[in-house]
Amino acid sequence: MANHEPEQPQITEETVLSTEAAGLTADPLAAAADATVLGQSPVRPTATAVPVPGLPPRTAAPAVPSVTSPVAPTATPRTPSRPTAMPQPAAGASTLTADQIMRFSTQFEAIVRNVSQVVVGKEQPVRQCVTALVAGGHILLEDYPGTGKTQLARGLARSIDTSFKRIQFTPDLLPSDVVGVTFYDQKTGEFSFRKGPIFASIVLADEINRASPKTQSALLEVMEEQKVTVDGATYDVPQPFAVIATQNPVEQLGTYKLPEAQMDRFLIKTTIGYPSHESSVDILRQINIGDRATHVSPVATGADVLAMRTLAQSVHIDDAIYEYIVRLVESTRHHESIAVGSSMRGALALTLCARVWAAADNRGYVIPDDVKALAVPVLAHRVLLTSEALFTALTAEQVAAQILEEVPAPAQSAAL
Repeated sequence: MANHEPEQPQITEETVLSTEAAGLTADPLAAAADATVLGQSPVRPTATAVPVPGLPPRTAAPAVPSVTSPVAPTATPRTPSRPTAMPQPAAGASTLTADQIMRFSTQFEAIVRNVSQVVVGKEQPVRQCVTALVAGGHILLEDYPGTGKTQLARGLARSIDTSFKRIQFTPDLLPSDVVGVTFYDQKTGEFSFRKGPIFASIVLADEINRASPKTQSALLEVMEEQKVTVDGATYDVPQPFAVIATQNPVEQLGTYKLPEAQMDRFLIKTTIGYPSHESSVDILRQINIGDRATHVSPVATGADVLAMRTLAQSVHIDDAIYEYIVRLVESTRHHESIAVGSSMRGALALTLCARVWAAADNRGYVIPDDVKALAVPVLAHRVLLTSEALFTALTAEQVAAQILEEVPAPAQSAAL
């Protein structure tokens, strides 16, 4: 029986190639399949690709999905939500008006100029001391003999119309000589408390390292809590209250090193240094003036200092500044030359001083330069160096300055 099936056409390789060359292929995908069957490499369509339903075209860029997978980034900066540049303080961030800031700056400069008449040519340490006074902290002046430590302390005290007491610390000084004593009054037949010289707004503790640790411990409570507890009774000290202490770093005979707990209670530790050549000549011209501190008059009252302290609390600080201060303090705890770093009290002190420094510069907000100007005098005395660092004659001020260079400051925008 004959087979009547239709004869299949013979497809040759030349036919397929000639058809594709003539552009007669209707389905490019089918042509590619035929070429595969014939043992050839599939011909990829370039411009005539047929879109598949539900998929994007081959030539189109893949669409970016709107929801990303919650995979934690590997190299994320410490503050990913913060911009690199510090933004300008938003409107209403600081409650200070332009008149209030101007009045603060004017009053601050008046105190600085008044004290600068006593200690000539030392504006920087004078500004640091006034900053600590306005911020409500205590000051430690450490320098060589004859540099004017006591004169600076007395000049600052005489520039404020408030109570002032001076205590000469000696090895035989007792705690009752500082805080006061309870005695029996024969006239009334009762025990009475007689307040010591610590009950003054500004107290000059001259050569504080000459007193014994027992006497120095009497200052711990009053410097931190501004209260004095004697025989179970607590007494408040007048406001504003500040202790200005002086000590000689060279002479060690008959002196006692201040404990770390007491050093941490000083807001600022600064030095005066020797005067410049021009200032020294100017001082010699005024040699007839024996005590320069007695020739200045008050330019502010205690109420003015308290009002300035209240205004400084409204100075705006951006979150980037807070993070910068914390990074500086944390760096003191991990530095190779530091055995014990600064506590959180150092960060609080640096924040308080930066606010006052900014307002004194006629600004209602803090910038990184305010923190840089105060980091060394605020943080250096709060750290303890390692024995290796002390052996190489490295100072805490040098280490604090090195940390200040290593920690990056937030970028200040042009709007500021």
